[in-house]
Amino acid sequence: MKSTFFQNIWWFIGTFLAVNAFAQTDSVRAVTFGGYAEAYWGYDFSDPANNTRPAFLYSHHRHNEFTVNLAYLKANYSSNGARANVALMAGTYASANLSAEPDVLKNIFEANVGIRLSKKRQIWLDGGILPSHIGFESAVGRDCRTLTRSLIAENSPYYESGARLSYTTQNGKWYAALLGLNGWQQIARPNGRSQIGGGWQLTFKPTQKVTLNSSSYFGPKPGTTEDNRFFHNFYSILQLTDRFDFTLGFDAGKDRPAAPRSADANWYGVSAIAHYAVTQRLGLSARYERYDDPDGAVIAGDVPFRVNGFSMNLDITATSNALFRTEYRFLQNEQNLFRDRKGKLTPNNSAIAVAMAVSF
Repeated sequence: MKSTFFQNIWWFIGTFLAVNAFAQTDSVRAVTFGGYAEAYWGYDFSDPANNTRPAFLYSHHRHNEFTVNLAYLKANYSSNGARANVALMAGTYASANLSAEPDVLKNIFEANVGIRLSKKRQIWLDGGILPSHIGFESAVGRDCRTLTRSLIAENSPYYESGARLSYTTQNGKWYAALLGLNGWQQIARPNGRSQIGGGWQLTFKPTQKVTLNSSSYFGPKPGTTEDNRFFHNFYSILQLTDRFDFTLGFDAGKDRPAAPRSADANWYGVSAIAHYAVTQRLGLSARYERYDDPDGAVIAGDVPFRVNGFSMNLDITATSNALFRTEYRFLQNEQNLFRDRKGKLTPNNSAIAVAMAVSF
């Protein structure tokens, strides 16, 4: 009886959505193709023997090597009542961030479809492999103020797999979304885990110069355990003048073990980025960051992870779709965490990087 009742409910919801979607007018349709490629060279002054920067960095993490961080080709379909995105990728970002995914999924940057649920309002239901709803930084360097990603971006999801119900107000000032997810940056759920996760996002743009965002995740932590993760991200982007903007992001998380009487693990992170446009072609950025994970919830190690970081960026816009960047980055832990070129433990790590990015 109960099973039949719920089957009828789901049948009714599905029929309603399908009829409502097909009833909409698809007078505007567009299929577009594009792509992006970012090549880089980085040098870690500790000269790591395996040519890989510290394990908590997933983008631009190769040492003294000319390579590609991210390159993708994308197809997009958009109409009044439906939309779809498919993008295939390659690069060191893909090999590092999707290493736990099945082989067939390792090179998918994005693959999702969406149906508009209302003729008069911007209410959409999207499903598939989606960009993360968390944070102000993405894997696409062109869209970020710095060459490398912040510690809070590197250690929170870049992508997610699931369903998203979203609403944008007519004036574009408010955006809200509810999500059902396969997990924390996970496309395929691992065998042996029964849980799924969820999240929400709320964005407010009172003016064109101010963006405030709040995003959360709740559900299983990565792996096959039934341990739970509760996480929140807040950021603000302020266009203070025509040339100067400032971004502030804050993460806070808690892992709660399923085992009784086990202690929670807590962490937080902060990133502040100031950007100044010297000219239309020349830009400068400075970043301060702090990541505090003493319990090793996200970044496990022999000593507590309590890192302060600073970086400086120089950007040159060659053309409207081409960007040349350089960066110096310095990280310091409260205890000896990194290894220098002689293999000795040290609290400091520094690196430089050069990148070229082209979108088309």
